[in-house]
Amino acid sequence: MSQREAGQADLEAWQPRTRVGRLVKEGKIKSIDEIFRRNLPILETEIVDYLLPGLDHEVIDVSIVQKMTDAGRITRFRAVVVVGNKDGYVGLGKGKAGQFRFAIEKAIRNAKLNIIPVRRGCGSWECTCGEAHSVPFTVRGKSGSVEVILKPAPKGTGLVAGDVAKVVLRLAGISDVWTFTKGETRTSYNFARATYLALRNTYRFVTPADWAEARLRL
Repeated sequence: MSQREAGQADLEAWQPRTRVGRLVKEGKIKSIDEIFRRNLPILETEIVDYLLPGLDHEVIDVSIVQKMTDAGRITRFRAVVVVGNKDGYVGLGKGKAGQFRFAIEKAIRNAKLNIIPVRRGCGSWECTCGEAHSVPFTVRGKSGSVEVILKPAPKGTGLVAGDVAKVVLRLAGISDVWTFTKGETRTSYNFARATYLALRNTYRFVTPADWAEARLRL
């Protein structure tokens, strides 16, 4: 049995434990957009697997952490993972475990639970293509000492960002953007989380394009 077939079998055997999970399994919620539109919590990773199959993931940082206990020094792995469908959805998570593989799996689960929608657009005055290739306006995010500012860029610019931010932006479906950073960007998790929070802020404002959608829902 392939990995995809095994994943499909797990979804079929899935027994939801939350109200949102039951609505998804029963087919009453058919898209993840509806979950975010209704501001419903995602507390089961199977919800994301069910509505967004085939998510890509990438490990951006793995480190070893230690702590002292009465039994001695305990060594664990800490992993930071980004998941996304490269089409407007991205998530960030970290996990700790005694084994490397389990730390990766825990980080992937947390990233799926933290998945967010990303508004894309063509916000640069230098570009009038009208395609969703960049951010629609300037947004910023801050985590720890790291602050990231994302500015719209014309088509063909590419991702002008650090390697960690590039992973988050690429998996979110952003192909052109200018970035400005402050703080200790060598801390991979804070750098990734600041970029993630900046992308989350793309839905902090209601734009004129959303007015028509709101009228249609009414």
